[in-house]
Amino acid sequence: MKRVLLAVCGLSPQVITETLYALLQEGRMPDAIRIITTREGKTTVNAHLLAPDTGHYYQLLREYDLDSASVDFSSRHVTAVTDEHGREIDDIGGEEDNELFLRACMDAAFELTADPESTVYFSIAGGRKTMGACLAVAAQCYARPMDRIFHVLVSPEFEGCRDFFFPPRKSASIELRGRDGKPFFMETRYARVTLLPMPFFSIRDRLSTRHLKAPESPAALMLSLVKEKRHELVVDLPGGKVVWRGRECDLMPAQLALYAFFALRKRESECGKDTCRGCEGCTLTQDEVVARAGEVAEVYRSINRGRAVEEMSATGVAALDEYNFKSYRSKIKAELERAFGSGEAGKIAIATHGRKPGVRYGIPLDRERIRVVV
Repeated sequence: MKRVLLAVCGLSPQVITETLYALLQEGRMPDAIRIITTREGKTTVNAHLLAPDTGHYYQLLREYDLDSASVDFSSRHVTAVTDEHGREIDDIGGEEDNELFLRACMDAAFELTADPESTVYFSIAGGRKTMGACLAVAAQCYARPMDRIFHVLVSPEFEGCRDFFFPPRKSASIELRGRDGKPFFMETRYARVTLLPMPFFSIRDRLSTRHLKAPESPAALMLSLVKEKRHELVVDLPGGKVVWRGRECDLMPAQLALYAFFALRKRESECGKDTCRGCEGCTLTQDEVVARAGEVAEVYRSINRGRAVEEMSATGVAALDEYNFKSYRSKIKAELERAFGSGEAGKIAIATHGRKPGVRYGIPLDRERIRVVV
């Protein structure tokens, strides 16, 4: 498995070699290194780390007998964030610069984590605090189970020393500065460089395939995870009511029978489609509704505790025709609108589908969201 270090860096390039040293000590030396920085940071990294003879990156490799050809890293892998005009930004001076830096981190994280044969180490130790925060956010969006976020800690005496880049094998005396600003000398064997794995929660496994085709902003990714609660429509026959979004609507038995008939039709449909949009599998024409009036009558009888069909009105719900079907449907819609409002009623009322002469009727809500209590 290829190991890739993705790091942010400011004007202290020591953090890169310190991180490499810490990874090396744990047997995790990366096979490739990528750095995101600013224009000034890029200049500093190239001057202090990647100078052919004096660069501290190459000194680290020589010190610990590492072949430079074994690590994919050069000045072309040090990326300075650019603005909309292609100009490299000098620093993170405000909200716009921060947005640009975050975008660059998101792009790099997306690209590197797209390779299933690689493990990505996100180093958030360098640069301004906002730089590390941006990279951490990118990692939380795209990191996989095998990826890691790291921070590196250096002994306080050596932290911030411009001459300290990593502990050499043979201890050397180095000039440091105390808190009072006075110089003093200390052996590098006392330097402690500690790699800290940072806990994080990635949302990658909750992203849809569509959101993994191209890098997006954290806001867009998070918005894709925020889904409206899928409320359930309950047609309660014993209770004589319809329940929707925590509110109730009482219906007359005849109205409830016809409405429950359509709800049951929707529940029992086996069209095999995931969505009802454009589907006619659970809708009926007016003639089909009238032809199945006996089923409506059976539902009505169950509501009225076994009342015999012959005892029902010859002009009521047990004897549906074109006129009273439209009348019942209109009254049901009016009751739903009164209870839930026109907008919500439109989601659950007996709606029309198509145009004349092929108009069909049905409840538009997906069948998985409908429950009939008998």
